[in-house]
Amino acid sequence: MSQAPETGRPGRYERSFGGLIGSMIVLVLVVFGIVIFRGSFRDTPEFQPADVDYPALIASIQELGFTPVYAPELPAGWKVKDASFVQGDRPALDVVFSTDDGHTAGIHQEDTSEKDLLDTYVGEEASESGATLTTPVGTWTGWKDTDSDHAWTTSVGDDTVLVFSSGDADALRSFVQTLTTDPIGS
Repeated sequence: MSQAPETGRPGRYERSFGGLIGSMIVLVLVVFGIVIFRGSFRDTPEFQPADVDYPALIASIQELGFTPVYAPELPAGWKVKDASFVQGDRPALDVVFSTDDGHTAGIHQEDTSEKDLLDTYVGEEASESGATLTTPVGTWTGWKDTDSDHAWTTSVGDDTVLVFSSGDADALRSFVQTLTTDPIGS
């Protein structure tokens, strides 16, 4: 019997850069196939944030001796997405709403400068819109920025109150007109 001459090749097939790329493509396609296959049999639950009892939150803040600016009734289609109150030497109230047109609006009240609140919640490019609004809460100054955010600010005691939205400017103006500091339930 004769033996085949040795060719000096390391394996049964020729290894090349093209072969490496081809096998990587096949591997990626297999992984995507597995992910898609598993995903088609999986139900992902929708996240529903817990409802915020807005009137109860305002009442509890008032009981602490704080004077929050709040809306006695929310506009139709608006919902409270999130709310927080930080106690201490410099209390802060932050309430975020989802509006009827799918945008975000909010009220932030804190003992800090108007500029700091505008920079944080509206944008550093915020400028006065030239509009003012007088309500029982105070005289509000209108603001706008370069990416269509709108805001109103006023002072209540030592606090600066900022009401802001990425939605309709007229709806925000109407919302500001409803705000009060009256004890809840009066």
